[in-house]
Amino acid sequence: MEAKMDAITHSTKKLRQAVDGFWDTYPPLWRSIQAHIRSLAEEQFQITLEQFHLLRHIRRGRNSVSALAEMRGISRPAVSHSVDLLVTRGLIVRSVDPLDRRHVKLDLSTAGNSLMDTVFGDTRQWMMEKFAALTEDEIEALTGSLESLKRII
Repeated sequence: MEAKMDAITHSTKKLRQAVDGFWDTYPPLWRSIQAHIRSLAEEQFQITLEQFHLLRHIRRGRNSVSALAEMRGISRPAVSHSVDLLVTRGLIVRSVDPLDRRHVKLDLSTAGNSLMDTVFGDTRQWMMEKFAALTEDEIEALTGSLESLKRII
C-alpha cells in the first residue's frame, strides 16, 4: 500500500513539474511569437496586431463582422471600423450573401491572402531558425510532446 502511495505522490510531482514547465515556457514563447508577428505586420505591412488577427480569423472562415466581434471579444463597431480600414487597404473584400442579402460576407482579397502567406512564411522561417539549435533527439521529443498536447487539449 505504501509503495502505491509513493508511486501516486511521484506521479503527482511529475505532473506538477510538467504543468509548471508548461507555464514557464508557453507564455514567454507565445509573447515572443506575437512580438515577431506584430513587428512584421506593423513594419512591413503597416497593420496593427488586431487587424492581423481579424485577417487571420477571416482566413479561417469567420466571415462576418458579428462573428469576428464575438471571436475577438470586442464590439461590433470596433470590428466594423477595422474592417473598413482593411477594405480600404484592399486586404478584405465584402460581398452580399445571395441567400440572405442582409448578410455581408467578408473574404480576404488576393493582397490579403498574400500578406498572410508572407507573415506565416516569415514566422515559420524565424521559428525554424530558433529550433535549429535543437538536436535531432530534442526535435523528436518536442514534436512528440506537441502531439500529446494537441491530443489532450
